[in-house]
Amino acid sequence: MLAWALLLLCSLAAAHGGETPSPLILREVAVPRLGAAPSLEDFLSMQPRGAAAEKMLRVTGFVQRAPHDGEAPSQQTDVYLGYDHKNFYAVFVCFDREPGKVRAHLSRREDIFDDDTVELMLDTFQDQRRAYSFQVNPLGVQWDAIWTEVERQGVFDSDPHFDISFDTLWYSRGKLTPQGFVAWMAIPFRSLRFTPGPSMRWGVVLNRSIVRENEDDFWPEISRKVEGRLNQAGAAKGLEGISPGRNMQFIPYGVFRSFRAPDFTASAPSFQQRDAQGRFGLDSKFIFHDNLVLDVTANPDFSEVESDDPQVTVNQRFEVFFPEKRPFFQENSDFFRTPINLFFTRRIGNPSAGVRLTGKVGPYSLGVLAADDRDAGAGLPASSPLFGERAYFTVARVNRELPHQSSVGAIYTDWELPFDGEFNRIGGVDTRLKFGANWTARLQSVVSSTRHADGSYQAGPASLVEAAYTGSHLEYFSRYTDISPGFTTAAGFVNRVDVRDLRQAVSYQFRPKHSWVLSWEPSFNVNPVWAHDGTRLDTFYSPFLQVTLKHRTFFSLEPYTTFRERLRPQDFFSLSTDRDYHEHLSGASLTSTPVKLVTFTGQYYWGSSLNFVPPGTAEPFVAHLDSARAVVTLRPMTTLKIDNSYLFNRLRLSSGGASIFNNHIVRSKWNWQFTRELSLRMILQYTSTLTNPAHTFLPTSKQFNADFLVTYLVHPGTAIYVGYNSDLLNLDPNTFALRPENRLINDSRQFFVKASYLLRF
Repeated sequence: MLAWALLLLCSLAAAHGGETPSPLILREVAVPRLGAAPSLEDFLSMQPRGAAAEKMLRVTGFVQRAPHDGEAPSQQTDVYLGYDHKNFYAVFVCFDREPGKVRAHLSRREDIFDDDTVELMLDTFQDQRRAYSFQVNPLGVQWDAIWTEVERQGVFDSDPHFDISFDTLWYSRGKLTPQGFVAWMAIPFRSLRFTPGPSMRWGVVLNRSIVRENEDDFWPEISRKVEGRLNQAGAAKGLEGISPGRNMQFIPYGVFRSFRAPDFTASAPSFQQRDAQGRFGLDSKFIFHDNLVLDVTANPDFSEVESDDPQVTVNQRFEVFFPEKRPFFQENSDFFRTPINLFFTRRIGNPSAGVRLTGKVGPYSLGVLAADDRDAGAGLPASSPLFGERAYFTVARVNRELPHQSSVGAIYTDWELPFDGEFNRIGGVDTRLKFGANWTARLQSVVSSTRHADGSYQAGPASLVEAAYTGSHLEYFSRYTDISPGFTTAAGFVNRVDVRDLRQAVSYQFRPKHSWVLSWEPSFNVNPVWAHDGTRLDTFYSPFLQVTLKHRTFFSLEPYTTFRERLRPQDFFSLSTDRDYHEHLSGASLTSTPVKLVTFTGQYYWGSSLNFVPPGTAEPFVAHLDSARAVVTLRPMTTLKIDNSYLFNRLRLSSGGASIFNNHIVRSKWNWQFTRELSLRMILQYTSTLTNPAHTFLPTSKQFNADFLVTYLVHPGTAIYVGYNSDLLNLDPNTFALRPENRLINDSRQFFVKASYLLRF
């Protein structure tokens, strides 16, 4: 099978490796300076009215990127651009021949992708590396991010370009009209970083997404035939007499809460309870030389404003990744990103202070972060002399631009536990290289140095080589990762060492015209893994088919994935010799938004999997797996969104079918958006793992969590949150052990009020 896949790859590459993209016309526009600010009402007739609106530059001539690259859009879009001494303005006038089918909901900030959207991208340094992205739906609900010009991480991976941690102050409005909708944006120059000059040029990209047609239209043309987006951007010139300003920003906050929670630092199991507790802190931002940003946080608060999406965590051999949700660590995270994940901010659990310097100086991008972590000593008994001690994190990153969107960089991370002499330090270099319009490569080499609490020392290298081809139809991705046995990262996320891992994926997308099928894409993945002594550990082969239909409908089929896995005595203490296991998986999934009111997703996989949690000293063994996921999103009103999800994971004996465990996660999330600022969110989640002690050591667990949050968000930085969450668990209050026969008891609860206010000078 592998030989046929490689033969197919070579044939496709030979046929398309010389693919020449259509000539790109780089569009340059002169943006006019306005004497007054335009308003949304100036455009509700779908034509500019008034002195300011009529002076704005009209941009038209959008081109499809999806579903049919290079073709004319199905609907007309006009964009009007202008600026004054404070703001950059963009007004999208979006015509629609069926205005009743425009999708628009009044939702919380950044929850807009069930709707039609428009986007303004500004590459303020015009370096084709990084750009601001501002998007709104037809009612003006905002979404913002930083776009970084990096390639996809694999055929099946989601788009990693957007760093959605970026939140800033800007203004937007939107309104449906009898002919479509109008969206108005005003971007303050104080919310952007750029180098001022007498007359500046910025890269600019305009985008409109029409959900019901799975359509993306761009100005200028952003072709699939070329890897990257900013290298195809237009140019906005004529920006004069503006400056980002050397501004300062302060966000003081206060939190008041009462809570009850288990006290794991006590000598015997007990609960701690506070009827009232106050906490204050300050986030501050200072701008130097127009493009360097110093962030300082004192006593940061991470109240449970955001909630992790549910994931299956039972019977997992390796650590499960949960993305960062905390704003301080999310912001500018792309400055510290490298191919090997060497800085995973969730390792910093409870900092008392942090400082971060990020920005750009000439061709150099810089990032330095330092923070402490109170969690290091918080879990120890109060009687311990190490109780309250802290760990310290330091990360430094520099990246130097090279021609043709290439770059070279270096990174250093340091994790210290001074109270017992532990440390973990990593240093290394990496590069991104671009060859022509379609090929990119990334390389990284690092080495770690670690001293443990017992005084022992270890060190080891890690490296990565990656190549990717992105074309109009063909995509190919290959990555080789070598993680030595002695490599350790305390600040990053590398959940497996002593591996040589080769991943390859190839896909080819067909886009039939005049069909209810917009595209269909067969692909093939292969992933062998070896240990450094030459032992074959894993071999993974997976054919895959993705079909895209109209009305945001996606169907995927995984007909037969085969997986060979070898476990060694060092992997599991119950093994005396190496054991080889053969597993397989088949499945399908369907996602569709047939009408505005309903979106549903269903997937089901079946096959075999290892039982990594056998009882006592039993060896792992292959069992039958059933895995399902169902999600139904309802919008009974424009202001109400209900997300209901169910995850099911079952393992049972291959012979006889006796149960090993059944894992259920049921979650319902309700969000009422009463106004653009005021919302109410409710999350109810029930999780249970029902186990058979004859075949697993996992205890039976049952948990119910309720989370309520009222939010009044004026803009990022200025908000009031009122929340309550409660957790019930089948816990024995005398031992804190899970007991199958026990009723659910309230093991923790919290009520909190948080207020913050943005001050800019």
